[in-house]
This record gives sequence, structure tokens and C-alpha cells, in this order.
Amino acid sequence: MSTQPKSTVAPPTSADVDTAARRLAGVALRTPLVSSPVLDAVTGARVFLKAETLQRTGSFKFRGAYNKLSSIAPEQRAGGVVAFSSGNHAQGVAHAAKLLDMPSVIVMPSDAPKPKRERTKAFGAEVVLYDREKEDREGIARRIAGERNATLVPPYDDPFIIAGQGTAGREIMEDLAALGLTPDIAVIGASDGMTMTDGMSSSFAAWATPCA
Repeated sequence: MSTQPKSTVAPPTSADVDTAARRLAGVALRTPLVSSPVLDAVTGARVFLKAETLQRTGSFKFRGAYNKLSSIAPEQRAGGVVAFSSGNHAQGVAHAAKLLDMPSVIVMPSDAPKPKRERTKAFGAEVVLYDREKEDREGIARRIAGERNATLVPPYDDPFIIAGQGTAGREIMEDLAALGLTPDIAVIGASDGMTMTDGMSSSFAAWATPCA
């Protein structure tokens, strides 16, 4: 059985996010900030959306995965990486590992959508299936990592993962600043173990104007 606990890792600093942005430069896509006149009319505000569905693997998860994997020392990369995920983190880690020429093993539930399992394999990952009702995915991943001298790459609770996700917020603030705008409200979907929320909060805080 698997549960997703609250993150126990301190949010990254703006410097951590800046470092992640340098690692991701030229690798992760700088996804556009888009707006819609219809949405603006409905809300009575100017609303901008970060189009991370256009990111590599179709999700912001690639940002954190690549930042984490590229932080691993070259002499430690031969053992590869092991991750556990139902889909988006799985694909992000598998793709990042392929780009960095590292072997990867992804522990996925046997009932994960077939397209996600197949895309993960297409990136060169070895997929290990488990029964989410009876087995502990993190326990399986830790065992495999120990046996192969690999690095465990969790979907949350990792400072490099969180800082990588935070680069999306950094881009949002930079793009708004280029338009001469400062956001009044930021709405972040909190369905990913809080890595996006923690990472982007650090980015927003770094750009915020202190109150008098």
C-alpha cells in the first residue's frame, strides 16, 4: 500500500531555484505564459496560465527530475536511479536518465494507465510493477536501489526535486515582469506532494515587493 505524506523537506531558497534554472537551461522548455480574453471576462481579472503541458513528457515533473539527476556526481551515476510513480514523475525521471545516459528503474502500480507505462519504457526505463493494494512502492524502490547501488529519486521530499519544480514559478515572475506586471494572486494545484507549491512559493517570494 502507498501513501503520500506531507513534505518534511524545507522549501528551497531562491538561490537553489536559480541553480536549478541554470541546470535546466537549454534542456527543459521555457513554456509560455498564456492568457484568454474569455477567461479574463469571466473572472473580471487578467489571468495568466503556465502551459506546462507543453513541457518535456507533458508535465512540470521533468524539471525536478532533471535537476535531481544532473546533481548526482558523475562517479555515482553508473548505478543509475530508481523512482516510484504512477506516471508523470516516472516519465520525467526516465527521460532525464536517458538524456544523462543513466540507467533507470521505475516502480509503477500494475493498474497504472497503459500509455504511461509504455511511454516510461519508451524512454529506456526498466518498469517494475507492484500491487498498490498489497505492496509498498517505496519499500520496493529502496530495495532495488540498495541492490544496484542506485540513487533513489522520490517524487517529493527532495530539495533538488522541489527546486526544479520552482523554476516554473521563476519563469512566471520573469515573464510577468517583462510585461510590467506583478501578480496579485497565484493559484497552484496542490496534488503532487507539495513539490510544486513549495518550489514556486520560493520563486514568488524572491520576486515579491516588501510591504512598507
